[in-house]
Amino acid sequence: MVPDFPQVWPELLPGLLLLLWLSAGLAHHGAALWGGPHSHTHGTPRCYSAEELPRGQAPAHLLARAAKWEQTLPVALVSSLEAVGRRRWQERPPAGTQCPVLQPEEVLEADIHQRSISPWRYRVDTDENRYPQKLAVAECLCRGCISARTGRETAALNSVPLHQSLLVLRRRPCSLDASGVPTPGAFAFHAESIRVPIGCTCVLPRVVR
Repeated sequence: MVPDFPQVWPELLPGLLLLLWLSAGLAHHGAALWGGPHSHTHGTPRCYSAEELPRGQAPAHLLARAAKWEQTLPVALVSSLEAVGRRRWQERPPAGTQCPVLQPEEVLEADIHQRSISPWRYRVDTDENRYPQKLAVAECLCRGCISARTGRETAALNSVPLHQSLLVLRRRPCSLDASGVPTPGAFAFHAESIRVPIGCTCVLPRVVR
């Protein structure tokens, strides 16, 4: 079962601290990431040959520095979501994305993302050129928010996603020579900050109707 959001909220603090740790680590150990025998200019990420990348994965020393990814919410939820997804697929077709009607007696034991008046669902986003390759992302189920009185969607409020910043590695084809033509199987790895939706909340509309 997907962990209850209040139970995993304390994991967000290590995740935020991880961003600072990774940024400092990449800056301090820049030679390993940006330099090397195939580096062309200062500040250019090193180009790794196919022989240096087992099965096309990122170099072990880069992934080792990011070992604390598992402590961040978008990564920590993936295994639970995949397990729940397999069970639900066997039991019944995947649920739709329409805004639900909340029945108090039906949601008392549900997880917080299902009890929220701005409910959301999680899905696993997979990108083979990103590390971590799998991230749990939240998707708001409603444009508005659900009235606590009627249990139905109302346009008096808007549902908006909440984001967490995450520093990831991005794999891109590169050239091992001065031609600039990508070398088959060769990749460089760029540090990139992305914003991952981790939940939804209700806000006042920007325009009052």
